[in-house]
Amino acid sequence: MIRVLVVDDSGFMRLALRRIIEAEGDLRVVGEAADGTSALECAARLRPDIVSLDLEMPPPDGLATARRLMDLPDPPAVVMVSHHTRDGSDAALAALAAGAADVLWKGSARGGLDLGHIDRELRSRLRHWAAQRGARPIASPARPGPLAPATVPPPPEAPPEDGACDIVVIGASTGGPDALAALLTSAGPLSVPCAIAQHMPADLGPDFARHLGRRTGLPVVLGERGLHLRTGEVVLLPGATDGHLARSPEGGFTLRLAKGEGPVHPSVDLLLRSAALVAHRALGVVLTGMGRDGSAGAAAMRARGMPVLVQSPESCVVGGMPGAVLSAGHATEVADPAALGLRLRALTRRLAPA
Repeated sequence: MIRVLVVDDSGFMRLALRRIIEAEGDLRVVGEAADGTSALECAARLRPDIVSLDLEMPPPDGLATARRLMDLPDPPAVVMVSHHTRDGSDAALAALAAGAADVLWKGSARGGLDLGHIDRELRSRLRHWAAQRGARPIASPARPGPLAPATVPPPPEAPPEDGACDIVVIGASTGGPDALAALLTSAGPLSVPCAIAQHMPADLGPDFARHLGRRTGLPVVLGERGLHLRTGEVVLLPGATDGHLARSPEGGFTLRLAKGEGPVHPSVDLLLRSAALVAHRALGVVLTGMGRDGSAGAAAMRARGMPVLVQSPESCVVGGMPGAVLSAGHATEVADPAALGLRLRALTRRLAPA
């Protein structure tokens, strides 16, 4: 049974959410709260698996509450359910940065509350993120220090430019917006293309691309089907779909888009696996996020001798994704996002052809 805490300042909305959440019997609302202070008390006492959290509430609001929930010894997953997580894309980005694993809009294109939309979407998302919260590393092995490029085993077939890095692929989820901004700002313009899979809803992609471009000063574009990836450009995979890399007949890489299974997209595993298949020497990065997405992709990259950098779990909003890579022994370097950015810049310059 999945234990859910419902937090909303509207009594009607709390009742409606309870009925929606409990409609199929496998989710149970174990508590309700009308404000952030009560939510934090309930979460500490009831220890729910997941929290349905409103954004606008009496202080502390949903963003502050999400941050404080993440500081609990055993934090629940958080899905932000709000009128503001679509109309205000900045609010949705802020929710993801604050610790929300997912965001769900309460409204409809025609205006007003859309309980039908919530009924269709909410239960599957709660189930998914509750499961991801439970998918934690079994052990915490010693973390590797920086790995000298010379000690990285070569791929089975040497590329045309021996040792050349030809693309950077990055995955992130909960807390990703801030981590990505810190990493890319520190890295600066790269000498190779860069593709990012950040878990997010469909309508958030254009705003996030603009937001990331403003914060980093880098050329950030939203990926499109058949897009040719250019040197120095950062390509953000669209929300609610998946993307993988293919070799272009003219050289370099193109982007292919197709939605895979599961409720959360884009898939980090799919992006990293595709890089392992088609790149001569990709460089992977796994940042903050709940669950294990990216671990299988990191394994595929390491099988070809490609380096994988991960964010240190203590610097994450949620350390599940990088922790899974560490536990599996697939990380070649580990550091906070700013330090990873500096290493990314050094490694791409060192590995890139002259």
